Amino acid sequence: MTSWYLPWFLCSAALLLVSGMPTPEIFDVDNGLDRDIFDINEDLGLDLFEGDIILDEIQERNAIIGERYRWPHTIPYVLDDSLEMNARGVILKAFERYRLKSCIDFKPWSGEPNYISVFKGNGCWSSVGKQLTGIQELSIGEGCDKIATVQHEFLHALGFWHEQSRSDRNDYVSIIWNRIISGKERNFDFYDDQVIDSMNVPYDYSSVMHYGKTAFGNGSEPTIITRVPDFMDVIGQRMDFSDSDVLKLNQLYNCSSSLSFMESCDFELGNVCGMIQSSADSADWQRLSEVSEGPESDHSNMGRCRGSGFFMHFNSSSVNEGATAILESRILYPKRGFQCLQFFLYNSGSEDDQLNIYIREYSTAHLSRTLTLVEQIKDIPSGSWQLYHITLNATNKFRVVFEGVRGAGASLGGLSIDDINLSETRCPHHVWHIRNFTQLIGSPNGSFYSPPFYSSKGYAFQIYLNLDSLPKIGMYFHLISGANDDQLEWPCPWQQVTITILDQTPDIRQRMSKQQSLTTDPFLTIDNGNYFWDRPSKVGAQVIFPNGTQFQRGRGRGFPNFMSQEMLKSRDFIKGDDVYILLTVEDISHLNTQNDPLPTLNVNDLCASFRCENDGICILQNGKAECRVFIVCSPFGSLGCQ
Repeated sequence: MTSWYLPWFLCSAALLLVSGMPTPEIFDVDNGLDRDIFDINEDLGLDLFEGDIILDEIQERNAIIGERYRWPHTIPYVLDDSLEMNARGVILKAFERYRLKSCIDFKPWSGEPNYISVFKGNGCWSSVGKQLTGIQELSIGEGCDKIATVQHEFLHALGFWHEQSRSDRNDYVSIIWNRIISGKERNFDFYDDQVIDSMNVPYDYSSVMHYGKTAFGNGSEPTIITRVPDFMDVIGQRMDFSDSDVLKLNQLYNCSSSLSFMESCDFELGNVCGMIQSSADSADWQRLSEVSEGPESDHSNMGRCRGSGFFMHFNSSSVNEGATAILESRILYPKRGFQCLQFFLYNSGSEDDQLNIYIREYSTAHLSRTLTLVEQIKDIPSGSWQLYHITLNATNKFRVVFEGVRGAGASLGGLSIDDINLSETRCPHHVWHIRNFTQLIGSPNGSFYSPPFYSSKGYAFQIYLNLDSLPKIGMYFHLISGANDDQLEWPCPWQQVTITILDQTPDIRQRMSKQQSLTTDPFLTIDNGNYFWDRPSKVGAQVIFPNGTQFQRGRGRGFPNFMSQEMLKSRDFIKGDDVYILLTVEDISHLNTQNDPLPTLNVNDLCASFRCENDGICILQNGKAECRVFIVCSPFGSLGCQ
């Protein structure tokens, strides 16, 4: 038997089927319970105003939130020692969503008179608005460590009530009073617009502040019925802020821009977002709605809207090998020193055509400028839109430069780009692209594993996607044996796994992606006394790939109801029959304040800054970072290789 080190060319790993293999040993986070905020608090016997609000005596008499109850744009906070490690990481991720979509920022408390202390109390709850009491508590208790739950509770702290409490509620929903638990009827009161200000924004079924349809129910029947039936399965969503949530937040706090957002361009307007063509190249990028050899439509609309749907195209068939076309963004002004560039790319030209990404940085006086190559994208798959993420580290004002390069070989089309987003956020570490997704739903082979990936620390892992329990869609994380195991610390300590099913809405500010996180607790044990996250060669099961390669896969831990089938249809999670699952595994041991730090090996995190081409995987070999390339194919002939 040989250990699996990933240097081989593997087939059937892009969608590694479970059929014909032992059922994976998987364990559910929170015992598989998918409880909303109000379910958690009800199970704990909490009797809070509207289920998750702490009121003081003044607010019980007067619920108006005036200017004196608003926080400054930068809110001081403390993460209490009682918080679970996973909750700590999730809270910081929720702060990033506020920064991306608003001008609200958060900073560690440094003596300010009023601040928010986030702690692990009983349940999930908050006060509404700044209470002027010095320390203001906000509870993220057991089961509350979900990013949208944190967003919800902080919206309360920022001054927002539940959506269905507003004065025009009865125009949009009906309350079925005889289905409500006796004594909980007051949670469905509504208030006139002298008490709750709707900011002149229409009623929002999609608000992250709306009750779910069975809230406070005495059975399984809905307590809230939407007057527009299509929204019955929308109310109570816990994915992200809705557009109206963001609009109201920015109006209340007079935000004219968001902190970490920089640019979004879908090329619908003729000014192409202020991008400029270079005079130092061989050809221009053209704004088109279709190309005969592909793409037939843009990525933004996928042909759904007549008269709209544009992208930028470099026609490599009309130029000679080595010819270039350069497109530059407008000048951008960084604040944080790191950025994530995301875009969709389509190749209908030569397999040797490539796209180079540069940044052109300017000095403060705009007198000098430096052009730096960031990424060369080669071997671009043809025939479909592909998602790319590029990490930038601009510290001075800059432009992003897209350079298309004509390669060798025949070309009938060229390169196309669409749906560009740039933000001062961290890029995901990996992207799992699943094509022809609807063919998999309900198929006999509806459960499968991702290709193998490596974390920045060197841990090898896979994701198990379960489509066999529809309408629930499950997602699980497995450690697997890898090339670096002898150099790593075991049991695997405090690696936070974040899995995101991407909402492919063109503008990143309007996306409502579904995200869940779990953290590897090195002290977690199972019934036989073994550590759950111990080395896979010690606690895992042997698995054999079709080419005969053997490796070990540890137990899986995750979410049996990561999202529902209905939720999957509610946004652009499936686009062009493609689904993108974004994966990040990051070390959050620096957030650990409960225990003495675990002993660690002095292993340089070489793969964190080492980039592999051609979808290669970075491994540590003899103390050096190296790339290993593998080919993975689907057993479904129409799905193609990834």
